Amino acid sequence: MTDMPLAQQQDVLANSRLPMEPASGRGRSHGTSSNEAFDRWFRYPAGFASDYVSLLLAQLDIARESLVVDPFAGSGVTGTSARNMNYSFFGIEAHPAIAELAALKLQAPPGDVSELVHAADHLVRVAERDSGSAARYLGNEAELTRRCFAPEVLTRLVSLRNLISDGKAGNWKGYAKWALLGTLRDVAAVRVGWPYQNPTKTRKARFSDPLVRFRQRIDWMATDLRSVDSTQHDGSALRVVHGDSTDSDSWAPLGHGVAHGCVSSPPYLNNFDYADATRLEMYFWGEIGSWAEMCRTVRSKMLTATTQQSSVGAATSASKSLEEYGDVAKRIDELREELKKERAERKRGKEYDRVLPDYFAAIGKVLKNLSTALTPGAPVVWLVGDSAPYGVYVDTPGIIAELAACVGLKLEDDRPLRRRGQRWAKNTTRHQVELSERLLLLRR
Repeated sequence: MTDMPLAQQQDVLANSRLPMEPASGRGRSHGTSSNEAFDRWFRYPAGFASDYVSLLLAQLDIARESLVVDPFAGSGVTGTSARNMNYSFFGIEAHPAIAELAALKLQAPPGDVSELVHAADHLVRVAERDSGSAARYLGNEAELTRRCFAPEVLTRLVSLRNLISDGKAGNWKGYAKWALLGTLRDVAAVRVGWPYQNPTKTRKARFSDPLVRFRQRIDWMATDLRSVDSTQHDGSALRVVHGDSTDSDSWAPLGHGVAHGCVSSPPYLNNFDYADATRLEMYFWGEIGSWAEMCRTVRSKMLTATTQQSSVGAATSASKSLEEYGDVAKRIDELREELKKERAERKRGKEYDRVLPDYFAAIGKVLKNLSTALTPGAPVVWLVGDSAPYGVYVDTPGIIAELAACVGLKLEDDRPLRRRGQRWAKNTTRHQVELSERLLLLRR
């Protein structure tokens, strides 16, 4: 079916029981929604919108109070949707900061939500009063941070950060931290859109006063927390762990044969650097002090999907480990040779041929761990796009389905959702291969 034009595929699958994505496309262009409850806390440029996750969960015939898993939990979109529908949830996320955010959304608040609002009001009053003292220390900030904000804005941001770091938000520190981190791009005076920051290009900040915007975000959090029934805040039933879903140890808290379904969106094979995407927030908070530290503590732990993560040694090792998958391993190796040839012709091309085996070897390990965690008959929905580096078409969803079959997951549906790459349609130097985002329905 993937040989058909995308429009024809959509016609063929129009009557499938799985829903197409919402016509509004909310939150689809750059990851999670900026409007939906909990999604709006921080718009991470990955995953899908919670309104679509809810549609998917409703179609999977999973009994209420069953356990849903997500090996690429991101900012917790599947988790919050599962909670709203009275499911238990277990997620694994490799990015330490984003795993922290996802866990924060699912945990029980430390008290009455009105306390969060009162704590924020106190932080704003003190930050407004003490911003002058914070200005003396701006020289200690990372260069990226200094370049992104007007000095008067940065002093207020730093003042808030220092107060929160010093514990002035009390038990609500995590919420205040993420309200502040979500404010950064709203008040930046340079282009800081997803996925890359470009501090050399100025822009008018969307919001002029970071304290006002911070308080607005706190109000969103309070509203969203109040919308959740207190009985849904069960720490034993709603969990996100920071870990590597290729490693069976990360699945150990879950156990074998206990999960009743999975809804997830793995990293796409499209050279998007999820670690670099959060550089501004991690530099500002002081969790990362250099690019080398970012690569060592964040990027190195994440599934290889970019040429920045690739190496000759890792690619060779991955190709060796893929041999257990038989014919699909041969298909991956043939694609690798095509990519290697294309790179050689360009002389300075990116090493997509190194990424390919490492990416699929990692996906194979995730699928193997997932299969072990699922109950017999459990459905698995993965949303993933194909790609065409240097015009070499890589049917990523199709290859994933073949890998899944090798570990006991049967393909039931392969549904195209939308065209991809239209943003660069007028770029004459780019390939003209038609790409799509697809939905895979697998079953244990």
